[in-house]
Amino acid sequence: MKDLPVEFVVGDCRDQQSLRQAVQDVDLVFHLAGATMAVKEQTFFEVNGLGTQNLVQACIENKTRLKKFIYLSSQAAAGPCLSDGKKQESDPCEPVSPYGKSKLLGEQLALSQAHELPLLILRPCAVYGPRDKGFLTVFKCLSKNIKPCLADHDQYISMCYVEDLVRAMLLAAGTPTESGEIFFVSDGHDYRMEEIGDIFEQALEKRALKLRLPQQLLPGVGFIAECFAKVTGKPSIMSRGKVREIRCKNWLCDITKARVILGFEPRIALARGSALTAAWYRKENWL
Repeated sequence: MKDLPVEFVVGDCRDQQSLRQAVQDVDLVFHLAGATMAVKEQTFFEVNGLGTQNLVQACIENKTRLKKFIYLSSQAAAGPCLSDGKKQESDPCEPVSPYGKSKLLGEQLALSQAHELPLLILRPCAVYGPRDKGFLTVFKCLSKNIKPCLADHDQYISMCYVEDLVRAMLLAAGTPTESGEIFFVSDGHDYRMEEIGDIFEQALEKRALKLRLPQQLLPGVGFIAECFAKVTGKPSIMSRGKVREIRCKNWLCDITKARVILGFEPRIALARGSALTAAWYRKENWL
């Protein structure tokens, strides 16, 4: 990192004063900071909501050169698709978890200032790839020849390899758009949750035993995980909010708008992306 032409400025999005130096004389702002796990629900809203507002305000105060502010939100802010189709940007937002609600608050606070700065919002779906810890638990289970899945639960979700997301971010930065535009980002394919486990299994070259878990266990697991997080002070990937997301059946999103306006064409489907991810996990001894 020392050899890169990068200047590091340490700050906290909850402290507006610490952000001012970071945004001075910049052309582009990629707002990627966010809390995806938290011990207290309030942390989601402090970081993802008010933290976004603080960064937006810091940019407004120093925006002489700013060409675009790109806020990396989440499909969780829009919530699941309640029909058999795919969620579109024009659909009502109905988040089901504190995380999703906090990301939506960040969008709303940023959009309230869209007349003051050139704003664009990206809503990626489930992102995976090197350095990701969200799907690491699944890979670890599969590496031990165990494939957990929910009984009587056919969930459909969109996925996005991290390199495709970065490509979408760069296109968002370089494409002229109206301030306040929102775009979903995925790899363009639809996946069943059980199918994702099968593809991850193939990437690891494993033959795992399916462990079907009853849905009735989920709320209890979420509650216990939250209690454990409060005792240890370490946030858990599982929570009652995450359980509500898991129980929703349709997390598909439509990327037609990103394709038409940004020229975004995903390049890495799940089979290749999971193989690259598994190789990185092994190289870094995460598995």
